[in-house]
Amino acid sequence: SSSSFSLSLSLSDNFLQRSINMAAKGRGSASWFVGAIVALMSLLLLHADYAQAATYTVGDSGVWSFNAVGWPKGKHFKAGDVLVFNYNPSMHNVVKVDGGSYNSCKTPAGARPYTSGKDRITLSRGQNFFICNFPNHCESNMKIAVTAA
Repeated sequence: SSSSFSLSLSLSDNFLQRSINMAAKGRGSASWFVGAIVALMSLLLLHADYAQAATYTVGDSGVWSFNAVGWPKGKHFKAGDVLVFNYNPSMHNVVKVDGGSYNSCKTPAGARPYTSGKDRITLSRGQNFFICNFPNHCESNMKIAVTAA
C-alpha cells in the first residue's frame, strides 16, 4: 500500500542519511556504503512494483456472474494485479484452471475452488484462467481468461 511505501521511504531516507554521515566522518568503509546504497535501491525497486499493482473487481456489474467471458477485453493486466470475485457462495464459486480445463469447462482433479464469495486472487505472469464449476455455469460463459504481462 502507499502508506507502507511512504513509511519505507522515510526509513530508507534516515538510513541513507546516517550512512552518509558515517562515511563523511570516516567511520565505515566505502565498500560498506556502496553495498548499503545497492541494498536501498533494491528495496525501493521492490516497493515500486507493489505500488503499481492494481485491483480489479470481476464482472461488468461488479459481480462474478454468467456471460463474464468478455469482461477482460480492453483491460491491461500485470503480474501481481489482484482480481476480486464477488458472488453469492451458495450459487457460485471460482476455480483457477489451465487452458484445457477452461476450454472444456472440466475441473481438473485436485483443483481448489474458492468459495468465500469475496475472493481475491493475485495474477501470475502469463495466462490465468478462471471458471465457476457449478453445473452448467462455465458452459454459460461464467469463465474468464486473463493474460498478465
